[in-house]
Amino acid sequence: MHHTLMILVVAVITAALRLLPVMFFGRESRVIPPSLMYLSRVLPSAIVSLLVIYSLRSMSFIILSSWLPAISGVIMAALLHQWKRNTLLSVFGSTACYMLLTRML
Repeated sequence: MHHTLMILVVAVITAALRLLPVMFFGRESRVIPPSLMYLSRVLPSAIVSLLVIYSLRSMSFIILSSWLPAISGVIMAALLHQWKRNTLLSVFGSTACYMLLTRML
């Protein structure tokens, strides 16, 4: 029952997020408000920055195996994104780098 409720909540939230723009701007609206354009430019970078800070906030630099995989993953994500501008490649490549280094060290 617990899992069914979680799936239902996620489905309702997903549907609501897809319907909200249509409800606010209408199906035929082709003009995107400047404030929404600004958010679409700024939010992805802000979210990624917060995730990086959150992930690295309690890192200890005393032992190499505790910081090298995380820092390498961040650097790998930045380099892959600069190179190909592909979010999936950046996420999967940096995750693979991180997981490989955590297993090796």
